Amino acid sequence: MDKGHSNVQRQNGVALWRQIADRIRTSIANGDYDATGKVPPEMALAAEFGVNRHTVRSALAALAQEGIVRPMQGRGTLIERKERLTFPIRRRTRFIEGIGDQAREKEGLLLHSAEEPASAELAARLQVPEGASVIRLEIVRKADGRAVARSTAWFPAERFRGLEQAYRDSGSITAAFGKLGLSDYLRAATEITATHADSGDLADLKLSPGAIVLVTRALNTDTEGVPVQYAITRFAADRVQFTIEN
Repeated sequence: MDKGHSNVQRQNGVALWRQIADRIRTSIANGDYDATGKVPPEMALAAEFGVNRHTVRSALAALAQEGIVRPMQGRGTLIERKERLTFPIRRRTRFIEGIGDQAREKEGLLLHSAEEPASAELAARLQVPEGASVIRLEIVRKADGRAVARSTAWFPAERFRGLEQAYRDSGSITAAFGKLGLSDYLRAATEITATHADSGDLADLKLSPGAIVLVTRALNTDTEGVPVQYAITRFAADRVQFTIEN
């Protein structure tokens, strides 16, 4: 293992167990433990990170809650082999088409919808007047029953009246657009960052404190370049990886 991973910061505001969980998660993703299929023993990890075994135990418990590792009596802590879904970001980015045959069942669940005035930022993104009515959808997307992403998406209300019901009926933004007369739309921009899961992620994606999420901020337009959707989507980083396609 890269010993650079051993450095944990005791005064950076992030709990030691969370830092250690992040480093173990990264090592698992990098294949550092593939030879054994297990993470090192608690005592070895405690020595590596310069902490006590209780702190390591807390980190491993968080990873177990996420489903990344599984403690086995007398065998140590096993790595759960769950392949990450590859999600392409391309000119036409679609969740169901992007996941493709990697999952047998794909579904989008509408948790909440509302009509509200556009903030200054939303107005600029969607090219509508500030205060103009926009539709907001809160969605959780699942693949084979496992939650992989949660989204907040906004749409110009004047153009997409009835979008909420169209989405409830189909579970697909593309299908809902089609029902309302928009047959095609394009990805104009995508920004990607990473952060720790917030309380909404913990609840909706079934993550544990300290888990990492990949956050996309995406703008979709119609074929004439007129914005039709702005969305902030939070993906469970241990369940999804991105490929950027031109």
